[in-house]
Amino acid sequence: MKLKKRHWLFLPCLVLLLAVAALASCRKETAVPVKQKLTAPRVNNAAVHDPSIVQTNGRYYIIGSHMQFASSTNLIQWKQLSTSVKDTHLFKNVTGELGSAMHDAETDTFWAGDIEQLQDGKFYMYYCACQGSSPTSVLGVAVADKVSGPYQDQGVILRSGGAIKDDADYNATEDPNVVDPHVFHDKNGQLWMVYGSYSGGIFILKMDEATGKPYPGQGYGKRLLGGNHVRIEGAYMLYNKQTNYYYLFLSFGGLAADGGYNLRVFRSRQPDGGFVDSQGQAAEDIRGKVGTTFDDAAIQNYGEKIIGNFTWKQDGKNVGYVSPGHNTAFQDKKTGKYFVMFHTRFPGRGEYYEDRVHQLFFTKDGWPVLNPAPYDGETKTDYSGDQLVGDYQVVAMDKLITEEPARSKTTTLARDGQVTGQITGKWTNRKGQGTMRINNKTYTGIFVSSWDPYQKAQTMMFSGINPQGEPLFMRRLVRR
Repeated sequence: MKLKKRHWLFLPCLVLLLAVAALASCRKETAVPVKQKLTAPRVNNAAVHDPSIVQTNGRYYIIGSHMQFASSTNLIQWKQLSTSVKDTHLFKNVTGELGSAMHDAETDTFWAGDIEQLQDGKFYMYYCACQGSSPTSVLGVAVADKVSGPYQDQGVILRSGGAIKDDADYNATEDPNVVDPHVFHDKNGQLWMVYGSYSGGIFILKMDEATGKPYPGQGYGKRLLGGNHVRIEGAYMLYNKQTNYYYLFLSFGGLAADGGYNLRVFRSRQPDGGFVDSQGQAAEDIRGKVGTTFDDAAIQNYGEKIIGNFTWKQDGKNVGYVSPGHNTAFQDKKTGKYFVMFHTRFPGRGEYYEDRVHQLFFTKDGWPVLNPAPYDGETKTDYSGDQLVGDYQVVAMDKLITEEPARSKTTTLARDGQVTGQITGKWTNRKGQGTMRINNKTYTGIFVSSWDPYQKAQTMMFSGINPQGEPLFMRRLVRR
C-alpha cells in the first residue's frame, strides 16, 4: 500500500514536469521593439511598364513603354501622367514628330524609354520602337528644357533588322536589337549608353555629352553579354561609390505572367566590361547555343538573382509577385538610400501590372539585396538580436527560369541562435547584418524593420544571398 501511495504522490509531479517541458517547447520568442515607428502608407501605385527614373526639382519621374509617364514626391504616392502614346503630352504631336521612326519599326507604339539630364541642364529622352516579333527596331533621341517636355526629336541614332535600309549585313544572332536604352554617367563624368534585348545581346556605347549621341565609328559598340536570342534584356547601370563597383542589372526570362521574368546583377570596376557574378562567372560568356532560340538552360545559372516569382501565405491566400522585372536602380540624391523600381504582375491577376519601389542594400561583400517589402520610409539601423527573434515565413529562391513561384515555409529565430520549424539551422546577427545557415546553404544579408502591406503592420524583414547567387526573403509574422 505504501508503494502505491508513493506512486500517487509522484504522478502529479510528473504531470507538472511534463507540462512545464511542453510549455517550454512551445515558448514564443518575443522581440524587443525597434525605435522607428512606421504607419500604414497612403499608397498610390503607378502602372508604367519597364520604368526608368529621373530625379529633378524635388520630384521623381518615370518613363516606360508606350510613353507611359508618372511622377512622385516620395516614391510612395504616384501620379499617372500618361498611359499610352495616345494621351502623352511629352511631345506636342508624338505620332507626327516620330512617325517615321514608328513606320520604319513597323509599329504604332514605343518600347522602354529612358530620360537623362545632361550637363547642359537639358533632358534627353532616348526612345525606341520595335516591330516585336523581329528585331526590326529604331532608337532615337529627343531633347527638352523640362523633364515633362515638350520634347523635340533629334533623330534616329541606331537601327537594327528590317529598319536598316539594307540589312544584308545584319546578323540577329550576333548584332543587338536596338531597344531598352539606359544612358548614364560614370564616376568620371563620361556618358555611356547600355542597351539591347534578346537577339545578339547587351551592348554599350560611349556617348558624346555635347550631342547626347554616340561618338562616330563605334558601330553597335561593345558587346557585354548575350547572343543567339537568349532571353536577357532591360539593362540598367548603377554605380556605388562606397563599394566602387558598377552594377549591371538585367531581366532574365519572359515578361509575361508565365515567362519567369526575374532580376539579376553583375558587377565590374569598369562600366564597359569585365562584369562577373557572385560566383566569379564572366557575363561575357553568356550566350545561347548556336541554332537555338530562348535557350534558358544556357543562361539561368549566371548572375546574382535578387528577385523572381515568390509568394507569402496570407490569410489562406498566396500573395507576392509574378514576373517582376525590367527595373530602374538609383541612389536618392536627398537621402543617399539606394532603390530598385520595377514592374510586376501578381498571383491570380493575369497580365495586370503595377510598379513597386524597394530599398536596396549591400552586403559586407558588396552584393546588392532587396528589401522584400515595398518602400515606406524605412531606415535600417544596427538592430540587436533581441529585436530580431520571432516566427518568420521564409522564401528560398533558386535560379531556374520558370513560372512556378518560390513558396514560403515557417520557421523561428530563437535567442540562442537556433532556427527551428519547417526550416532548421543557425543564425547570427551583427548590427543588422545577418547570416542564415539553413538548407545546407549560407546566406548573408540584412535585417530591416519595414511596413508589410499584406499583414498591414510593421515587422522585421530579412534579405540575403548565398554564394550561388540565390536570394532568401524572410518576414516576421505579426501576432494579433
